[in-house]
Amino acid sequence: MHQPTIIQARHQLKEKKYSAVELLDAVYKRIDVVDGKVKAYIHLTRDIAHRQAEEADQKLAAGEDAPLLGVPIALKDLICMKGTHTTCASHILENFVSPYDATVVKRLKEAGAVLIGKTNMDEFAMGSSNENSYFHVTKNPWDLNHVPGGSSGGSGAAVAANECMGALGSDTGGSIRQPAAFCGITGLKPTYGRVSRFGLVAFASSFDQIGPMTKTAEDAAILMNVIGGHDPMDSTSADVALPDFTAALSNDVKELKIGIPKEYFGKGLNADIEKTVLEAIKTLESMGMQAIEVSLPHTEYAVAAYYILACAEASANLSRYDGVKYGYRSGHADNLMDMYTNTREEGFGEEVKRRILLGTFVLSSGYYDAYYLKGQKARTLIKQDFEEAYKKCDLMVGPIAPAPAFKLGEKLDDPLQMYLSDIFTISANLAGIPAMSIPCGQSKDNLPIGLQLMGKHFDEETLLNVAHRYQHTTDHHLQHPTL
Repeated sequence: MHQPTIIQARHQLKEKKYSAVELLDAVYKRIDVVDGKVKAYIHLTRDIAHRQAEEADQKLAAGEDAPLLGVPIALKDLICMKGTHTTCASHILENFVSPYDATVVKRLKEAGAVLIGKTNMDEFAMGSSNENSYFHVTKNPWDLNHVPGGSSGGSGAAVAANECMGALGSDTGGSIRQPAAFCGITGLKPTYGRVSRFGLVAFASSFDQIGPMTKTAEDAAILMNVIGGHDPMDSTSADVALPDFTAALSNDVKELKIGIPKEYFGKGLNADIEKTVLEAIKTLESMGMQAIEVSLPHTEYAVAAYYILACAEASANLSRYDGVKYGYRSGHADNLMDMYTNTREEGFGEEVKRRILLGTFVLSSGYYDAYYLKGQKARTLIKQDFEEAYKKCDLMVGPIAPAPAFKLGEKLDDPLQMYLSDIFTISANLAGIPAMSIPCGQSKDNLPIGLQLMGKHFDEETLLNVAHRYQHTTDHHLQHPTL
């Protein structure tokens, strides 16, 4: 009972094959059995979820309907939910209880979702492996010796291990798509501004975007219908019409032009990844789409530009955690300055402190023009690369990561190698375009491989439709880890 997709669970609940409470109990039973090994969750909201499931059953009995009525959904633990802990997997927010709901949470509740818990993550979304959490390390359900990806690795692992029907993650430089690829599920980073960031704890405000992590593209479309749309509470929310993403799944994909960025293939790309992605492109061509080579010439500057700009924004955003207003406060201080310093030293993990230091440096007097301003100029050039490429194609296709999921601890002592694992995902965040990952095969070690689809601004419909048609043609998304 814990295995259905969102759409399957909705049909089965309507047909009264089981109740919302029975479905929730089955999911929690699954969590009790496997999460001791996977460690996808930081905390569970059992009491809240059971009340929501009971309400869903009452509505179902009365003949009412809603897009997610009775469906168990998980939240990455930087999305605020009233009355529950929102820790960002950090010691500094370990005991923080949110006094309000994020807009996406409010919309999930209105759609009837049953919110079952908060998933683990890299602290403040800073990481590519989920090893930077203050609480524990999440493991890849396909091989417990490998990472699930980051920073939304908890959400990715929970979906892959059938510990929820779907989850929300956040993507700043690839943090939905990379763990989706590593865990063999579907993950969508919407266009910047498509989904409200109100109630999302900020890492880098001009990059962060909430998105769905699901078992199928159809499920991702259902979640996008619920969480998308303009929000006056978010000044960066785009006031554009929200289409029906599920209706778009029936659009014709024949004669679509798919661009293959030549910079995404070649030196440094794992042989299994290259072979599998090229086979996926051939499958798309067999479906009637035309593949053409395109160029994104400033790709080589993406990682440097991203880490300069994102760290600068993190430095500003994380300055609010000082031990005064909320969160952890050090008890070892003789004066105010010591309290500030000791609180941040004791409350933040090593990766967060590394990025704060880098961000503060590039914003400092004498270095702003040399680093931050150049980073912004590089960002503009990268955005222009995509605009030029989209004059020739409707979407672009390529790998998600240079290699499949790496082993736990393999890159912890080499931050640069960890950063380079985001090389193929970062550009979409710099440009603000939508991008997603879908399963397209496995490595020789039976680890999932993801295919990246990148679209034009506010054209999630094309990505979801192509992904949906691909999943009707292949069975990669139907493969599940054995736990």
